[in-house]
Amino acid sequence: MKTKPWAGRFSSVTDKLVDEFNASISFDKRLYRHDIRGSVAHAEVLKKAGILTDKEARKIVKGLKEVESEIEAGRFSFGIELEDIHMAVEKRLTDKIGPLGGKLHTGRSRNDQVALDIRLYLKDEAYAIVSLLHELKRALVEIAEKSADCIMPGYTHLQRAQPVLLAHHLLAYYEMFKRDTGRLSDCIERVDELPLGSGALAGSPYELDRNLAARLLGFSRVTENSMDAVSDRDFIVEFLSAASILMMHISRLSEELILWSSQEFGFIELSDAFSTGSSIMPQKKNPDVAELSRGKTGRVYGNLISMLTTMKGLPLAYNKDMQEDKEPLFDTIDTLKIILEVWPPMLRTMNIKKETMLKATSAGFLNATDAADYLVKKGLPFREAHHAAGQAVAYCISRGLTFDDLDLSEWQGISKLFGPDIKDAVSIERSLNTRKVYGGTAVETVKKRLKAVKAEVALGCC
Repeated sequence: MKTKPWAGRFSSVTDKLVDEFNASISFDKRLYRHDIRGSVAHAEVLKKAGILTDKEARKIVKGLKEVESEIEAGRFSFGIELEDIHMAVEKRLTDKIGPLGGKLHTGRSRNDQVALDIRLYLKDEAYAIVSLLHELKRALVEIAEKSADCIMPGYTHLQRAQPVLLAHHLLAYYEMFKRDTGRLSDCIERVDELPLGSGALAGSPYELDRNLAARLLGFSRVTENSMDAVSDRDFIVEFLSAASILMMHISRLSEELILWSSQEFGFIELSDAFSTGSSIMPQKKNPDVAELSRGKTGRVYGNLISMLTTMKGLPLAYNKDMQEDKEPLFDTIDTLKIILEVWPPMLRTMNIKKETMLKATSAGFLNATDAADYLVKKGLPFREAHHAAGQAVAYCISRGLTFDDLDLSEWQGISKLFGPDIKDAVSIERSLNTRKVYGGTAVETVKKRLKAVKAEVALGCC
């Protein structure tokens, strides 16, 4: 293959600038294993169709394995004149086994070939990401179990709201990541279709057994429409969407760790191994992993928008625009994998300052709702009870007091319904443990949920 495979139509060579502009080999070379897997399966299909003899098929497969070994050993030269990984592999195969290498492309186009490669690649990577995400969930569950008695302020509007268990807070992220796992698993289901055999857009004139190819390559089914098969990138958009939601959850957790590790909060201290310092301020200990994760969220969002914009105006079937699908996908996968690899050990090594968290619940009137609920149980409508509890808060603030500082006469100066048991009723521990409703933050409720999620993690089902 001394010239480009489509050179027969052209009377002059491609301009060098066009070669550079047109080539995708610099980034799609990472698909070499998947491209070779697809070609090995295609050789078997061609053999069954009578296009290749058994001897020819074996020679082609042997040559492909040798090409794969050369790439893995770093002895393969990726030149831009060959445009992409498909042509690079085919050229090297032909160099090794002669014109027989050219028979391998019978019945297929680079259009269905690249659709196959990217699906094979994404299946592998999506499974790897699900596995990494599972380890992150496992880390959260471990930390939640170890800190099952740790009470902290829960927040709304970043204002102290009500006391919660740290375990309850962490398990909220477990639920988010569990949904992410479900989304990625759904995405894998739609990636799991074999496009090979669709040709350029209209299918193949050869009697190719597409179901055989699907079985050889581990696909559960074949695509139903050849035009859709070569022009569909929904599965990439769907993956990028799921990845963006996952990154949103990572970013939210990042923000909390950044806040909690500040001197203003002081709830946690990240390990030195997962922190960095300042080049000028010796005292600094920066939560750079969390900050970078938060920052890289925008990068993944951008990849999703890039892909949606690329696809939005394309007529059927394949268009060269679709070569732009790979870099956003590759970048997103690389970003997700490094983040999901670094987070579990970072979480497992952080120091949780339980006393600081508990002390923070004593200020900010996190038990004000409990004062209102106390009056409701005495028969007062909630809106009136809410008003009375608000008056108690205002009374304390004006005098620099907390609920613990008030005597019974002061409580009853706000409402005669307050009785001697009001101090117990608004204690932080009681406030937390009265919330026994399913999904609530009471100790016994959280322990039950912890038991359930530990079983989920052990089974690897979520």
